[in-house]
Amino acid sequence: MGLENYFSLWANRRWNVAYTNLFLFSGFYVLGSMAVGLLLAILIDQRVRAESVWRTIFLYPLAVSFIVTGTVWSWLYNPSSGIELLVRNLGWSNFSFALASDRQYAIYAVIITGVWQSSGFAMALFLAGLRSVDGDIIKAAQIDGASTFRTYRRVILPVIAPIFLAVAVVQIQFAIKTFDLVAALTRGGPGISTTFPAIYVYDLMFQRGQIGEGAAAAMMMLVALAVVLVPYSLFVVWRRRREGQNG
Repeated sequence: MGLENYFSLWANRRWNVAYTNLFLFSGFYVLGSMAVGLLLAILIDQRVRAESVWRTIFLYPLAVSFIVTGTVWSWLYNPSSGIELLVRNLGWSNFSFALASDRQYAIYAVIITGVWQSSGFAMALFLAGLRSVDGDIIKAAQIDGASTFRTYRRVILPVIAPIFLAVAVVQIQFAIKTFDLVAALTRGGPGISTTFPAIYVYDLMFQRGQIGEGAAAAMMMLVALAVVLVPYSLFVVWRRRREGQNG
């Protein structure tokens, strides 16, 4: 009886769309937030003026709940009240920006919003890593004539490589558990184009009362989390043992 729930789950088109969206969202979300976060961290690492102000601005989205973020961005994506209306009022009458209303591109509206929300978190960790790099190594590279770009690429970024892995793992966890952002932004639509596993589990268990299939869907989410967390945990244990053996 239990296996029948899994067969029924994977035979459902909505679940397959939800699981596909999960991988698509996770890939772009993690890479996008890490890229933006790293760029912001490098810029702030140049000892810019009012550094604390810039850090606060970039970290502010992290302090806002996903519900608030999704609601605000749903207004921005709304053709009748958001960016499209603003640009048209400026004179570009043919401008179109109904991103969240298009089945083909709605998932990218969710990705953009998620990246905006979490880039500050990645920036904070990357900045902490950049500030922890031994200054003597950087000075030695500069004395050898290395440019700033080459210093970061060849010296600094390899040193903070473990932080990349940590940020990626945390962000992937956020991606797999995504619920409130999508619920507030698109409600899984248009149609089923932005349905995510968490949305589907909630719908099955609390809206339709299909506890068995909902539990099977929840188990598949657990599998997705385990695929990320188990290898990472094993890697951390292996690295600590190796560091202990090396003294």
